[in-house]
Amino acid sequence: MCTRAMESDCRIPMSCLRPRILALHALFWGLVSLRVFGAALLSDEKATVAVTKAVSAPCWQLEEFVVAKECSACEGFHSVSFWDMYTHAQIKKFRKSIPACSQTGFVETINCTKSNREEYKSCRSTKMEDLLFWKFEGTMLALTVVFAIVVVARQRSLDRKASDKVRRQIESI
Repeated sequence: MCTRAMESDCRIPMSCLRPRILALHALFWGLVSLRVFGAALLSDEKATVAVTKAVSAPCWQLEEFVVAKECSACEGFHSVSFWDMYTHAQIKKFRKSIPACSQTGFVETINCTKSNREEYKSCRSTKMEDLLFWKFEGTMLALTVVFAIVVVARQRSLDRKASDKVRRQIESI
């Protein structure tokens, strides 16, 4: 049993057993597990859908192809003002009309060599990947700075409490 005098000897600090902290931990780990198990369930569903759609597979999965137009944003997207909601609805409608466009928002036009068909294939834009990478790096740097400040502040607080405790013990002698 952990008593107040020997709190530092406990495996789990007493402050971690407060209901608010326990609720936050439960919420956090619940969201993490939901994300992990939800992704696993979605990948299983996608696998079964892929098996059923194998009959109508695009030509680029079955034969060789040549890239006619490099990876770019879906047609009509750059010529439209983002703030115009009516036009934004048209963009969504266009993206739904091309299934490859709805996956990443970027497509490349390909020509299949045997069937001589032109189709769209979803792709990942290198500019978008760079932007996402630097956003991630910036976020991690900001979090590092924030948590470093928190650690320094907590350490100063603990040092202050320890020195006050030592001072009181010396004064009581």
